[in-house]
Amino acid sequence: MAWDTVSFDCYGTLVDWETGITSAFRRAAAADGIELEPAAVIAAYHAAEPQVQADHYRPYSDVLGETALRVAQRLGWSLAPEQAGFLAESLPDWPAFSDTRQALERLKARFRLAILSNIDDALLEATIAGIGVEFDWTVTAQQVRSYKPGHAHFLAALSNLDGDRGRLLHAAQSKFHDIRPAGELGIDCVWVNRKGEELDDGLEPLRVVGDVAELAEWLGV
Repeated sequence: MAWDTVSFDCYGTLVDWETGITSAFRRAAAADGIELEPAAVIAAYHAAEPQVQADHYRPYSDVLGETALRVAQRLGWSLAPEQAGFLAESLPDWPAFSDTRQALERLKARFRLAILSNIDDALLEATIAGIGVEFDWTVTAQQVRSYKPGHAHFLAALSNLDGDRGRLLHAAQSKFHDIRPAGELGIDCVWVNRKGEELDDGLEPLRVVGDVAELAEWLGV
């Protein structure tokens, strides 16, 4: 294969967003005397965020605020709108997975690295600073004014590579946001199956790996 660039989804693939989100929700709810179960938070978040993103484009910090309100409502927590910014404020502190930095450093020795993420530029910059590895370029929702699973992120990525799909390998955890749309566009992709899920019918990633370290091993770096 002639790949010279490996692109990643960030949150869920490189960064442990579930730990970050549940910790933020539990801290904020505890201040109101409410105890939330992590699994319930994640289930409610999975249900709410795609609906908010599908409504119309808005900055991701606003998406997080509206999602926080909807999650709180689902869980019986009377969260005031002026308090909903806690989630966006917590995002720079969401932890990278333990394998992320070392694997990216290995990959960077051979490939250009990119991120395609449903987020605002400033929030992603804070996350990248925490990871500690420099990326060659990024495509954010703020830049393309669209959210995955829409194709805009992927088309913007291809434009950075002169439209040559053969140069790009995309790696991501989300089947919904990344693996399916990448496949629809004929982009080679690797499913980073950190949660040990089953592959949906009709999805055909080039490879399935358990984490980014395994991806680096498969790519021979």
